[in-house]
Amino acid sequence: MLKDNDNFQPYWFAHAMGVEVSAQPNVLQNDIQTDVCIVGGGYTGLWTAINLKQQQPELDVVVIDKGLCGSGASGRNGGCMLTWSTKYQSMKKLYGEEKAAKLVAASELAIYEIEAFCKEHGIDAQLRRHGALYTATNSAQEGAMAGVLQALEQQEINSWQAWEKDKIQLEAGSSVHSEGYYSPAAASVQPAMLARGLKRVAEHMGVKIFENTPMEDINTEIPITITTPQADIFAKKVVLALNAWMVEQFPEFRRSVVLVSSDMAITKPIPDKLAAMGLKDGKTIVDSRTFVHYYRTTPDGRLMLGKGGNYFAFANRISKIFDQPSRYQPLLRNAFNRFFPSISGQPFAATWTGASDRSVTGMPFFGQLKHNKDIVYGLGYSGNGVAQTWIGGKILSAMVLEQKNSWTECGLVSGPKGYFPPEPIRWTGAMMVRNAIRRKEAAEDAGRKPSWLDKQLAKFADAAGKADKG
Repeated sequence: MLKDNDNFQPYWFAHAMGVEVSAQPNVLQNDIQTDVCIVGGGYTGLWTAINLKQQQPELDVVVIDKGLCGSGASGRNGGCMLTWSTKYQSMKKLYGEEKAAKLVAASELAIYEIEAFCKEHGIDAQLRRHGALYTATNSAQEGAMAGVLQALEQQEINSWQAWEKDKIQLEAGSSVHSEGYYSPAAASVQPAMLARGLKRVAEHMGVKIFENTPMEDINTEIPITITTPQADIFAKKVVLALNAWMVEQFPEFRRSVVLVSSDMAITKPIPDKLAAMGLKDGKTIVDSRTFVHYYRTTPDGRLMLGKGGNYFAFANRISKIFDQPSRYQPLLRNAFNRFFPSISGQPFAATWTGASDRSVTGMPFFGQLKHNKDIVYGLGYSGNGVAQTWIGGKILSAMVLEQKNSWTECGLVSGPKGYFPPEPIRWTGAMMVRNAIRRKEAAEDAGRKPSWLDKQLAKFADAAGKADKG
């Protein structure tokens, strides 16, 4: 079992590094000049670098990361490759009907494109495109999908199909599910192995990658200068792909997102027990709670379960909590026992925590830094970014190349579309809403009527927030 110590690494990333055979990290030690410097070696940064090289192979592209590529959110999420289809109605209000429909279609296509990319480039990321089940686990959740399914049908972009209760329970391996819908446009993946695979492909394309090379400062004047511990980088263009870590160095984004944890637990291999329960493939199962439960199996027969919306960081500070085993193991254990009573005594092999950059809208946003339009950024994936960062890479590469196309005009390139209140109002309000949601959903699970106050407070959590699983 992974221990809480100075060398702690989230389970997926520790596993990925255990199977990767590589040289020591390449650390930047001398000043360099480059066409494009990408700060952040996770999915967003690596997909952007790859897109740039695909379009302009002669472009000099540098990626720096303060740790190892994928050691941030990209390597510690739940590995659930889901789409934006369940957010269609929210996106319609934000971007209009046409753009919302195109974003849904793009997010579904991304699943297939990432799968094809991995096959083409020999990335073994344990990607299994077995779809997703979106379910109700109590009577209060039933019917939650009706409105969005009707809207998707009208646009002829609905990939969801209703399954009978017996089939849902069989495929999901749990009798807790009372209603459900299946979409083939989803997958599960070992997230850190995907990140490390993208690093390898980017380097093969000619991208220079420097790990253990944090950005200590950035001078936004011309030439743009990025200061690292041992050297400076002089760049014509810069991409900030820091996601949840963006707020550490750019105060202007501190009210654009809220940092919230998604906590995960995984068992040791128990393939026979999973098969007996009906869990025989890589489907992702997600319930209809505001702060969702999500679970899936792994190719070696482990069962991973996660829960979003637990720890809210005061003033959006990245604390040690995000680099430790989950402090919410009792919540994970209770959920595990409820979903899987036949294996309720099964111990966890490891638990870990991921930081999600939740935006006001629940959607990512992209833009240019106020001080210099040659510095572009993207963040706010809101816990649903494993597949969506493919789109982020398309958008940011188009912005760097100053292209006017469907990506730069998709509606997401608008900067933040709202701000959270300042501290301590934001954190205090978040705690009140979170606790109200917990009480409301516990009452619903027990078949009781929630209190009027809890229902009113729960409304402050936008429906788009049901996404802390990617």
